[in-house]
Amino acid sequence: MSPTTILLLIAAYFGLLILISFFTGKNSDNDTFFKANKQSPWYVVAFGMIGASLSGVTFISVPGWVEASKFGYYQVVLGYILGYAVVGLILLPLYYRLNLTTIYTYLEERYGTFSYKTGALFFILSRTIGASFRLYLVAIVLQSLVFDSLNIPFWATVSITIALIWLYTFRSGIKTIVWTDTLQTLFMLVSVGYSIYYISDGLGISGSNLISYVSQSELSQIFFFDDFKSANYFWKQFLSGAFITIVMTGLDQDMMQKNLTCKTLKDAQKNMFWFTGILVLANLMFLVLGLLLTHYAHQNGIDASKDLLFPTIATQSDLGFGLATVFILGLIAAAYSSADGALTALTTSFCIDIMDIEKRFESKKQVRARRLVHVGFSLLFVAIMVGFKYLVDDASVIERLFVFAGYTYGPLLGLYAFGLFTNINVKDKLVPIIAIISPLLSYIVSINSLKWFGFEFGFFILILNGFLTFIGLFLISQKKVQASILGQN
Repeated sequence: MSPTTILLLIAAYFGLLILISFFTGKNSDNDTFFKANKQSPWYVVAFGMIGASLSGVTFISVPGWVEASKFGYYQVVLGYILGYAVVGLILLPLYYRLNLTTIYTYLEERYGTFSYKTGALFFILSRTIGASFRLYLVAIVLQSLVFDSLNIPFWATVSITIALIWLYTFRSGIKTIVWTDTLQTLFMLVSVGYSIYYISDGLGISGSNLISYVSQSELSQIFFFDDFKSANYFWKQFLSGAFITIVMTGLDQDMMQKNLTCKTLKDAQKNMFWFTGILVLANLMFLVLGLLLTHYAHQNGIDASKDLLFPTIATQSDLGFGLATVFILGLIAAAYSSADGALTALTTSFCIDIMDIEKRFESKKQVRARRLVHVGFSLLFVAIMVGFKYLVDDASVIERLFVFAGYTYGPLLGLYAFGLFTNINVKDKLVPIIAIISPLLSYIVSINSLKWFGFEFGFFILILNGFLTFIGLFLISQKKVQASILGQN
């Protein structure tokens, strides 16, 4: 596929997104940008959240990870089911009862201002780096497929990417994203389905034989119970998946902001449970695709692995124009369905949690401040992604993303767990210190765990980090206690 054709596909795709933003952006204000006026249909939110959860990282990294880890990643995915149950049955009722715009307002009510700002800042750090990771992966692929041949530098590629996202989100924020994410999820799932069809056909596998072909491959092993010291051990992966879901969805403003646009708690819970089932199946599709891609590369002598496996086969093999087309559409859909929500959520959290614009500014100045923050985070994304160009090696991006999340979301996990399941007050001013010490201790333990304990933490580091934060909060507790917000009403 020529660079010109790819550019035309991208232009057409963004034209459609901008058209959607035009219709959803009429008569928008800050309430529209932050909460979509609480008028989003639950089934639209549920379908759109699939694309936001999968992202460009899943689209490229999960298939490329199969050769090294087989279907072991699915142990993490199965843990998602437990995690989403906790989000739907415990966290969503709390957020709706408190009528929150940002979920970190809970921390102020439970602990105080220092805890509140700490939680919001950890989210901003986590989501800024995480979203940049996801976009970086896609930008690198587009750079090699299109922009290198046009002599366009990487910084310009990144700037164009972020500018396009800003263009269709700056007016009505989350209201636009609820609908654009739905379109982007559709593109992504159709893309992976057609990719499986094209690769299967290239391997000479008929549709009726696909299940037996996958099940007979040694790469399709899902469960690993043989070595509890290994990072791939089932219970480590399963519990890590559950906690990753709790923190990266239930304690994440980006994902929860979409849920909080539903009219009622019941609608938000229906959204969460339907979304869970479809997401689990979608991840299995990506693993099947990875197995087929790996076999195809081996059979045809294609030298590609990890994050380059899918892009290389899609655009440089003999499988034709159709596979290249669905790959490009699926890739940009996966990338932007995650990034646009992140940009909006970061703008929301910074405006509400850090700047407190609803109390400090009059209505017109609130809109102006929100737009300036929106531009600021867009520029920050550009700077971080350009920095990644010189810092990131060839390790799988999804692996790096989950490890990073273990350190940045761990304090949030500890703060919410302590607040929800104890009625102990803490010294609010000391909470930021605990939130910094816990990840540092977790990192020291992680890099020495094999030598000290003969045990690899892997993604399990999130649980250790949350536990250390919980213990730290207990150590700075006060004699005075208050009723936990979870137990009220």
